[in-house]
Amino acid sequence: MSVYALKPKFQNLLRPLVRRLAQAGVTANQVTVFAALGSIAVGLVAGFAFPNDRLFLLLPAWLFLRMALNAIDGMLAREFGQKSALGAYYNELGDVVSDIALVLPFLVIPAFNPADIWAFALIAVVVECAGLIGPLAGATRRYDGPLGKSDRAVAVGAFGLWVGLGLPVATWADWLWRALVLLSLITIVKRVRNGVAETRPGARP
Repeated sequence: MSVYALKPKFQNLLRPLVRRLAQAGVTANQVTVFAALGSIAVGLVAGFAFPNDRLFLLLPAWLFLRMALNAIDGMLAREFGQKSALGAYYNELGDVVSDIALVLPFLVIPAFNPADIWAFALIAVVVECAGLIGPLAGATRRYDGPLGKSDRAVAVGAFGLWVGLGLPVATWADWLWRALVLLSLITIVKRVRNGVAETRPGARP
């Protein structure tokens, strides 16, 4: 199971808004760049405002908005003829930059082990690389879970809510980060195995 499975229903809710944005001249690339810059800004505010933990509440709010923006840029590209090579670069690089920008602020929280934060941020990049290699190997872009982009957003948003509300951060919280790293490793294995299986004769995407 993955939050990504809910994407079609989420897109249906956003479709009227996307139609209005397209009519107003908004482009997919503009939305993608805005999402990446917004993630960097939110990450900087949360990280550099410490010890004002309340600003970590920006993370869950922004991550929800970012998921909407990611859906919107994809729909603008596919449904309104805005696909482009530059847009593909913006989309994939923007996601990686956003992930890193929204995870690293947790380094300022003394109760968290910095090594766990770095490990989660770096392995998120590898997860996306495992998905991106699919087309290079003759498969499709892989979005397999259990910890894809949308799932990471939920996890990081939950941590942001936890810190932002001032709830006590126990020592076992480090094991939650390590569990996310483990789930990321499982995701990498699944994406590679399913991508390879997809390239075999008679396989379906």
